[in-house]
Amino acid sequence: MLLTNHIRDNFEAVLAGLNKRNFPNAESLLNQVIQLDDQRKSSQTQRDQIQAESNAISKQIGMLMKEGKREEAEKAKARTAEIKAQIKELDDENSRAEEDLKTLLYTIPNIPHSSVPSGKSAEDNEVVLEHGEIPNLYDGKQPHWELIKKYDIIDFDLGVKITGAGFPVYKGKGARLQRALINFFLDEALKAGFMEVQPPILVNEDSGYGTGQLPDKEGQMYHATADNLYLIPTAEVPITNLYRDVIVAEDQLPIKNVGYTPCFRREAGSWGAHVRGLNRLHQFDKVEIVQITHPDKSYEALEDMSSYVQGLLQKLELPYRVLRLCGGDMGFTSALTYDMEVYSAAQERWLEVSSVSNFETYQTNRLKLRFKGEDKKTQLAHSLNGSALALPRIVAAILENNQTEEGIKMPKVLHSYLGFEMI
Repeated sequence: MLLTNHIRDNFEAVLAGLNKRNFPNAESLLNQVIQLDDQRKSSQTQRDQIQAESNAISKQIGMLMKEGKREEAEKAKARTAEIKAQIKELDDENSRAEEDLKTLLYTIPNIPHSSVPSGKSAEDNEVVLEHGEIPNLYDGKQPHWELIKKYDIIDFDLGVKITGAGFPVYKGKGARLQRALINFFLDEALKAGFMEVQPPILVNEDSGYGTGQLPDKEGQMYHATADNLYLIPTAEVPITNLYRDVIVAEDQLPIKNVGYTPCFRREAGSWGAHVRGLNRLHQFDKVEIVQITHPDKSYEALEDMSSYVQGLLQKLELPYRVLRLCGGDMGFTSALTYDMEVYSAAQERWLEVSSVSNFETYQTNRLKLRFKGEDKKTQLAHSLNGSALALPRIVAAILENNQTEEGIKMPKVLHSYLGFEMI
């Protein structure tokens, strides 16, 4: 969440950032933040003053008792009892103001980086670069949802039988392709200096609030209500929360983690041809990279992560483009996001396969994730994450772009992982 002092000291810049996001009632909400913060500070100041009076009276009582002035001492004791009641009232008032302030701050998104373009929707995103050639397929080309039936490698009907729509069953070479991609992505991340972790796929509320999935995306998450746990929508949540309430040494930065997990998203309100087949699922596999960095190095890290993801797409021989998301299409917690999209030659459209984002201090403020430098002072770190990569649309593009009349050729980089070269 945003820092209250930053809002107070940079009111116009914060307001301009929220307006770039097309965020409604921005000025009113920011004024409410300052008002609640003023209330909190006022009650805290009153409390401190009364506490100082109480401390002085306590010393005075001791002196009066020594001097035998019992009646005056009893009056002083009565005053301390009144002060205790006032302090409790002010503590309660302060706690309410703090809770109201935190609840309000949770509803305000991150401020976009200065390089983020203005815009209202995906149509306004900026194309940063394109790489690779669009495949020229034979006349009988088919979309992946037809190919998976033809070669019997993914079964949506079995998934419906077992669970419901959006939970496919991977079979034979389809299952092996999934495993090959996961291992390939993990191995590449290890080569790039990331440490592998295997986190839980259920998280508590504190974790959801820590990375900003709650309260913003509560309706998109599967909630195990009996235990008040949430199935993760991305490994970003548990991996970043490894460092909740942690102070790291500056020389430990950057911290680079990678993890594979299944991911679960309700995708409420999603329908139509554009979500057919593997294009949008309720359960899917993803390898996630997360970095915790020094604030001065986070945008350098973001560019490195973007280049790393692009390197994976190049090794998979997939044509792709990189988008800088506009203010109106950015995620709630992000300051700057690059989307990577691969071209689906059979569907003849671009498919998002990765988002790489810098959250600056938005998550770390919630997480209380700080670092301590040589001067022994602590400050908030920056957090970043990226999909490296999400599997469903990668699989869709591999199947569609590499189809021939004889079968589907697999990218050379996967041959050693697969144990076969063609489906």
